[in-house]
Amino acid sequence: MFFLIVVAVGVLLGYLFGGRLSGLGKLQLRWLPLVFIALVIQLLIFPSFRSTALLMVAQAPLHIVSYVLLVGWLIVNIRTLPVVLLGAGALCNFAVLSLNGGFMPASNTALQRAGLDFLANRLLEEGTYANLIPMTPDTHLNVLGDVLYLPAWIPFSTAFSIGDLLIMLALIWLIVKGMRIDAKRTSKAP
Repeated sequence: MFFLIVVAVGVLLGYLFGGRLSGLGKLQLRWLPLVFIALVIQLLIFPSFRSTALLMVAQAPLHIVSYVLLVGWLIVNIRTLPVVLLGAGALCNFAVLSLNGGFMPASNTALQRAGLDFLANRLLEEGTYANLIPMTPDTHLNVLGDVLYLPAWIPFSTAFSIGDLLIMLALIWLIVKGMRIDAKRTSKAP
């Protein structure tokens, strides 16, 4: 759900900067199916809009596979500046996931401050939930784990990582950049 808010913010800013939705179709991004395959994998292995995932086997390895697909997409699109920032965020997340067996360490404090007490409690009781594990001194690269949060009073509040933040900013930038493609062409016309 938070991803949809990021897209909405990108579109809103795109319009505020004089862009048009039609410009998004003119972004020259290659190998886009890799992104969709990675997203489908993540939708299958994580409980989105449900209490359990649709696919309950090999979740951690499949999560890493989804990142490998995204890295392939990032490499072929590296000339687009927002993709560089997106890649930095993905690299941060991939590093912490790789060192923690495919799981993202989540700060109990961040989860609670985001109003996700049920999730904080479930992690403490069960040890994992979706791609999350409780952050402890034994988890690696905790600074890149889910330590940031939106407060509970903000709709769709959540805990997230520095990598997630970079990815969100990159997506907003990419949407604005794409929407402005037509605006740039129109302003150059006589």
